[in-house]
Amino acid sequence: MKTSLVHVLLISSFFFSLSIGESQSSDSCASKLTVARLIPVINTTFLSCLTPLRSANFVLRYAKAGPGIWSFVLSAADPKSYVAVGFSGDGRMVGSSAIAGWITGSGAGIAKQYSLGGKKSSGCPPDQGDLLLQGTPVVALQSSRLYLAFQLNVDQPPPYLIFAVGPDNGFPSSPTFLLPEHRDENSISVNYTALGVATSDSGGGEEEEGGEGAFGAERKHALLVMLGWGVLMPIGIVVARYFKNWDPLWFYSHLSIQGLGFGLGLAGVILGFGLDDDGISGVGVHEGLGIAILVGGCLQVTALLARPGKASKVRKYWNWYHHYVGRAAVVCAVANVFYGFKIAEETKSWNIGYGVFVAVWGFIAIFLELRRCASEE
Repeated sequence: MKTSLVHVLLISSFFFSLSIGESQSSDSCASKLTVARLIPVINTTFLSCLTPLRSANFVLRYAKAGPGIWSFVLSAADPKSYVAVGFSGDGRMVGSSAIAGWITGSGAGIAKQYSLGGKKSSGCPPDQGDLLLQGTPVVALQSSRLYLAFQLNVDQPPPYLIFAVGPDNGFPSSPTFLLPEHRDENSISVNYTALGVATSDSGGGEEEEGGEGAFGAERKHALLVMLGWGVLMPIGIVVARYFKNWDPLWFYSHLSIQGLGFGLGLAGVILGFGLDDDGISGVGVHEGLGIAILVGGCLQVTALLARPGKASKVRKYWNWYHHYVGRAAVVCAVANVFYGFKIAEETKSWNIGYGVFVAVWGFIAIFLELRRCASEE
């Protein structure tokens, strides 16, 4: 009986300790901030609250502490890495400034400001940025939660906040203190005149450009152009060259595919004109190629309207023009898609995915060309 009672007590105490641990490591806007003694430089009593990155249990508290002074306290379940909050005037990461904090292996808290000049670690140097800090930021660890607190000297902070959490055990280290690539991120826009109100929230996804979540304007531009001029138009070329025995189906298929491809590509170019290049190196070449491809596509459309009859003496010259201008435009489009991925420092999955399509398309084209040559012998 005593043994059973001891077992019951041990099990009960075990689950009680688990529940205490869970409550200590969690935080929410409904919870009272209990780290005032750890963050003596900030009055933590009257802070507004947001939950900007739910996947990492981020809780941001902020308030206007006085004339030209704003206080921020970011809390997160200990990520065994760094946490960061960036401030942007237009919602874009590149060109903004951020405060990152982490706990070292020895238990010391470190916080640094970073200038986010690119999407790679080397483009985000520490101890640089446009934020004017009031005093020294504080980083503390309590009850399995990481706290990053700081104050800014500004009449009103930039409207977009960008949040990131580093990879597992991905700590910035001496002497460079460069930030390893984050494992998750999100952005929100904040209406500071109505404290505590987030006017847009992309829900804790991967990409945050412009507050549009994983599919911002840049990726929409890339997807439209890639599908239109980088996928559909190459397919249309194959249809026109190797399936003429399916007359007139090949012609209407070719016309439909190229028309849809041109429309998608045109929409992508129009969207691209509205993008801010953020000082990205090489964007001028990308834009120049895009305009040249657009001109080539427009010439193809106008040439269709002036298409001579099959019996006309100039038909063969029109065919040469139509074939070679179209092929040149598609080759430039494929190259520009890859170049766009490069200058945007896009993830490898985009290059790999599109590269697989180009390889498969090339293999099919070569196979059909060999078969065509064999049939003509």
